[in-house]
Amino acid sequence: MTIDMSMPGSSGLLNAARKRDMKFFSNPYVLALTGAAGIGGFLFGYDTGVISGALLYIRDDFPAVRDNYFLQETIVSMALVGAMLGAAGGGWINDAYGRKKSTLLADMMFALGSLVMCAASGPYILIFGRLLVGLGVGVASVTAPVYIAEAAPSEIRGGLVSTNALMITGGQFFSYLINLGFTEVPGTWRWMLGVAAVPAIVQFVLMLFLPESPRWLYWKDEKAKSIAVLEKIYDSDRLEEEVELLASSSMHEFQSNNTGSYLDVFKSKELRLAFFAGAGLQAFQQFTGINTVMYYSPTIVQMAGFSSNRLALLLSLIVAAMNAAGTIVGIYLIDRCGRRRLALTSLSGVVISLVILALAFILQSSSGLCTSVANGTCQGALGWFAVAGLALYIAFFSPGMGTVPWAVNSEIYPEAYRGMCGGMSATVNWISNLIVAQTFLSIMGLVGTGPTFLIIAGIAVLAFIFVAMYVPETKGLSFDQVEQMWKERAWGDSGNCQSLLGAAAAIGYLSALSTDQTRTLLRWPVRQQWRRHF
Repeated sequence: MTIDMSMPGSSGLLNAARKRDMKFFSNPYVLALTGAAGIGGFLFGYDTGVISGALLYIRDDFPAVRDNYFLQETIVSMALVGAMLGAAGGGWINDAYGRKKSTLLADMMFALGSLVMCAASGPYILIFGRLLVGLGVGVASVTAPVYIAEAAPSEIRGGLVSTNALMITGGQFFSYLINLGFTEVPGTWRWMLGVAAVPAIVQFVLMLFLPESPRWLYWKDEKAKSIAVLEKIYDSDRLEEEVELLASSSMHEFQSNNTGSYLDVFKSKELRLAFFAGAGLQAFQQFTGINTVMYYSPTIVQMAGFSSNRLALLLSLIVAAMNAAGTIVGIYLIDRCGRRRLALTSLSGVVISLVILALAFILQSSSGLCTSVANGTCQGALGWFAVAGLALYIAFFSPGMGTVPWAVNSEIYPEAYRGMCGGMSATVNWISNLIVAQTFLSIMGLVGTGPTFLIIAGIAVLAFIFVAMYVPETKGLSFDQVEQMWKERAWGDSGNCQSLLGAAAAIGYLSALSTDQTRTLLRWPVRQQWRRHF
């Protein structure tokens, strides 16, 4: 096979790439890995959704919570504190010990926290349980998208990583079903929070039988194990290409003695640009209001004029169903339309829907708008208008900004920094989430519900500008191509020279392998094709 280095911005090994045409449902093994890892996303979503309904009944059981907005916000946001810490440490755990062990650790913390919440005798024990659950969610939020991305073929990587986002929204939907199912059961909120231990235990058992990420194994010099996993994902021709790409990336990191440190992220211009784009997407995902809607949707529905707890939960269930349905649309579009276009379209609709939502609450609060005779009908119409605004918001947000930040952050960092940078950007997400959850009700009480949503709409406009300026398209690109793209954005055409030098270094390293090392690489079905390269 001839190695052609003529294409600007890519190595010869990269240009040898064959046609990439794997379909989403063509490999059951990849789907099984994605589904098992995605349970971490389900746990993330379940916790996000379940607390919104449980809070309605926690307020009834604990008088100290009932009239204390700060304590209510703390019960919600303590899981976010834990998630922030879990994500910050989860990146390092991922790189040091692997994606599989990180997932098992997250499951143990989540199960333990769920049981503590279920048995809580007071609000402060409940808060401690929320902290434990948050630690598990934080680690899972880093691990699941990276594990899926590293096992996924590049042409369907966006859709597969977005399946994790579907699991998040599916977890939110399921949490509302649980909330509705236990409204008439004694110990209502305890069942709502305690049942979360079940999916954590299920994922723990499944992960015991699944392999480690093939890219992490290769990076840790366990090449034979890595190739054994890749053999189950690709046919022999494609397998050759993928191992070439892994060898090229791995040898480049070897030549630069790149072990990965937090300071490197800010010293390296290309890493800095990648992290700025990834962390910015994560921050704007939260500041444009999604988890505000999910945490407080029953409360918002009640503020819209629907006083029954059960009716509020039912309407919130519809909102959660739309969230899950929109994510399915996102899975279909992300590898067809691209990440950037999908995010921009999503943000455009988010701005419009937030303005509608804001107007509904502003008009409702205008005392002279409705006459005394028709006041009930008028207020009811405005209440439904607010609920329609919520549904429209979800319909626009979930296919784009619900899926794109996680997909982009799973693919824009080099191997040595993928867990670390993914953890840092997820920490930004959770810090932003914490700020929103801890301040939303207070700001709403200070300036009113309508103006609060107008503020969020303004932030969505800033998010649109950010994506347009700083987030590149990564649709269909291999990890090596994405890395080269950042070099070109950082250094211009000089990045091409670095790519050619990296390819030459990789080829030189492969040629210098000992006989035993060569045999290790040749332990797979197309060894005759490999021998032609040495």
